[in-house]
Amino acid sequence: MKYIVNKHPTAIRWFHWINFPLLAIMIWSGLLIYWAYDPYAIKLFGHTFFKFFPEWFYQKYHIKRRLAEGMAFHFVFMWLFAINGLLYVLYTAISGEWRYLLPKKSSWREAWLVLLHDLHLRKTAPPQNKYNAAQRIAYTAVIVMGAGSLITGLAIYKPAQLYWLVWLCGGYKTARLIHFTLTILYCLFFVIHIVQVLLAGWQNFISMVRGFEVTDASTAKIIVKRDNEDGNA
Repeated sequence: MKYIVNKHPTAIRWFHWINFPLLAIMIWSGLLIYWAYDPYAIKLFGHTFFKFFPEWFYQKYHIKRRLAEGMAFHFVFMWLFAINGLLYVLYTAISGEWRYLLPKKSSWREAWLVLLHDLHLRKTAPPQNKYNAAQRIAYTAVIVMGAGSLITGLAIYKPAQLYWLVWLCGGYKTARLIHFTLTILYCLFFVIHIVQVLLAGWQNFISMVRGFEVTDASTAKIIVKRDNEDGNA
């Protein structure tokens, strides 16, 4: 007999799927802004050893400097991105969902074991509840990254009006570098997240769409028990 086990509340699913296109637009428009002026490279003694987007990249893909277009999209969608993120944080705090997301004291050690298991260097995965230790750390880190992107983005957007924010970020150039670094981390998170979803299987993916998972009796009991323990922690 199959059982239905609720996994993700409606609000969490909405925040998740709304954030996906918003973040994609933010990264795309951010690249348009960066391509208009791309200063970051690894140089030594006047020689450039690495550049994120070398000149041949612009020539091969006919990249145009679309600064105005990038800024227009970026500064509009950043408010939607910020509002969605703020509502998500408020919801997790009020609903108690934060109990499933925040890392525990043992999360760092267990996350290492999760990594070894994913790399097939360890046979068994450490016990987990709704989310494993690596997911707890990653999802919490993304929230912190989102706050960092908003703060540094505002510092870059209005450096004169928000001079105190620029000062907190260590200056305009530092704020821009942090903002750029966070974008790279978003891309890495996205790639790893997709790989993890593929490894977890179809049931895990579809549960984020419909909110529940169809499983057998024994697995359902384990899931419910773990979620109850996590919620009471």
